[in-house]
Amino acid sequence: MAKRHALSEELLLRVEERHVRRFQEDLLNWFEPNRREMPWREVDALGKRDPYRVWIAEVMLQQTRVDQATPYFERFLQAFPTVADLARADLDEVLKMWEGLGYYSRARNLHNAAKQIVEEFEGRLPEDEPAIRSLPGVGPYTSAAVLSIAFNKPLAVLDGNVIRVLSRVFAVEQDVRSSATRKALQTVADALLATNRPGDFNEALMELGATICTPKTPDCKRCPLMPMCAAFATGSPEAYPVASKKKPTPHYNIAVGVVRDSDGRLLVQKRPENTMLGGLWEFPGGKQEPDESLQETCSRELKEELGIDVDVGTEIAKIKHAYSHFSITLHAFECTLHAGEPVHHTGQEIKWVGLQELGDLAFPRASGKLIEVLLVLRQTINANR
Repeated sequence: MAKRHALSEELLLRVEERHVRRFQEDLLNWFEPNRREMPWREVDALGKRDPYRVWIAEVMLQQTRVDQATPYFERFLQAFPTVADLARADLDEVLKMWEGLGYYSRARNLHNAAKQIVEEFEGRLPEDEPAIRSLPGVGPYTSAAVLSIAFNKPLAVLDGNVIRVLSRVFAVEQDVRSSATRKALQTVADALLATNRPGDFNEALMELGATICTPKTPDCKRCPLMPMCAAFATGSPEAYPVASKKKPTPHYNIAVGVVRDSDGRLLVQKRPENTMLGGLWEFPGGKQEPDESLQETCSRELKEELGIDVDVGTEIAKIKHAYSHFSITLHAFECTLHAGEPVHHTGQEIKWVGLQELGDLAFPRASGKLIEVLLVLRQTINANR
């Protein structure tokens, strides 16, 4: 606790009143002509932003670049133009519109939050911090971003871009992965905030980190904060922020079965909503155990999960995919149902689906790549007939 206060006080000593005014003016003056056009930045006739659009965008942008998020945002808003539309939708529809963005818990939280907004807040995003923080999935960053941008509330955001900019401007030597350093940087962001234009200030700081003060090869000569940047003065701005090494991410081999019925339909199952990738569909299978072949994994998992015996045939696909904390190689095997009628042991929904109909369901990205392989295989078979 003493270290935390000491770091905050040390950084605040560097944030003099004159420094604050200069920081705000230089940043906002840079932002005005360099502000990127984004669909969630559109304003109405009164010059106000739609809080719903701001909220959806900020959730999408937490782990996704602007250029990647934009088509997803437009597709999502076309399907669910209002909070009420999102609240009325089935979760399957929401997950399908989110498909490809990853972090599917955010989509589930948005759906549940929309229902709460309709039920408790008359269909309007709440304008005060305690109320908006009561919504599923809304933490310090999301609440500060939405309230400052949509409602002009004086709250400073702290995301990866802001952490990088502040760490460089103040040459912060402490590990930015530590909670103590992040809390100290939040204190600095609060002190620097232009309270008369909090939304513009927050967006400007994040935009600077995304376009100028980038992780590698920052464009310091174009940066409005260069004259006051302590990291630039050292001659090695890329040395900041200081971050401890990430732990090695584990890797798992996953074996799944491509099981067909007599009509050629494929067997798929839905993941429990309270798990990672919850609510998405997948091909049945699971993680390889020690001293077990992948074929044995596939056979065992289908028996344990669905109560069926299968003959495991050819491996038809091997797909590598990385998540935030681990990576997998998905091994898909052609399987023939030998005995039993598939029933999921936990009661999760299962169904037989035609290959073309798989596109109507929401799948994790690795499973989506497997579906692409299956489509190519069918085209090849048809061409050779």
